[in-house]
Amino acid sequence: MAIIRAVLFDMDGVICDTERDGHRVSFNMTFKEFGFQDEWSVEQYHELLQVGGGKERMKHYWETHGFSKQIPAGQIDQLIKEMHKRKTALYVDLLKAGRLPLRPGVHRFLQEAGEIGLRRAICTTSNELAAVAVMERLLGDIVFDLVLAGDVVSKKKPDPEIYNLAIERLNLKPEEAFAVEDSRNGVLAAKNAGLQVLVTTNEYTEQEDVSAGDIIVTCLGDSPADACQLRKGKVPFDGVLHVKDVLEAFSH
Repeated sequence: MAIIRAVLFDMDGVICDTERDGHRVSFNMTFKEFGFQDEWSVEQYHELLQVGGGKERMKHYWETHGFSKQIPAGQIDQLIKEMHKRKTALYVDLLKAGRLPLRPGVHRFLQEAGEIGLRRAICTTSNELAAVAVMERLLGDIVFDLVLAGDVVSKKKPDPEIYNLAIERLNLKPEEAFAVEDSRNGVLAAKNAGLQVLVTTNEYTEQEDVSAGDIIVTCLGDSPADACQLRKGKVPFDGVLHVKDVLEAFSH
């Protein structure tokens, strides 16, 4: 078994619960500003999350439901591009206002990874500006060796392209890194890239089939008071998952 040298973090739903109270809210604010009556509910947005990428999500919604105003096919791509740019700005405002805190254990886990000597990377289909805002606002003292975000790849998760690119950029073999994901699409992307996967589920993804993950927890945890649960994997766990224990489990 190769020595693990890097941890590759997804962002949305892993680092903070951005989807329900961040991205969804920002999309709805954008629809209103652009004169649409469309509003994505919590349940509907969960369904839309099965489509990777914000612009792709809006395009899928237009194709399957249509917007509340008629949009000619020749204009939809440019409109979505403009709407997504505004949506990102609104999302960054929410972050700066402190509306989206880190999930339990994320900062501690990333800090432990650095202390052990692991290289740290972000692999997200979230817009690059949004990713930078999360890192600067919530993880300002963490130094990442690589950040891949937005349209840096042509195919979004569950395609493994973003993880394949990360492995290439870090000059590693797949067995020398592991991914931290929260969703079925993310787990499939990481697995198809040959990575072992630590899954930390959230309110949106706890009912998804993430069984392909190697270790599954409900959160990484800072203390037993966070009430995190171990769903899969043979690791020491008292409500807090430590990097050294993940490495030990992934080395067998």
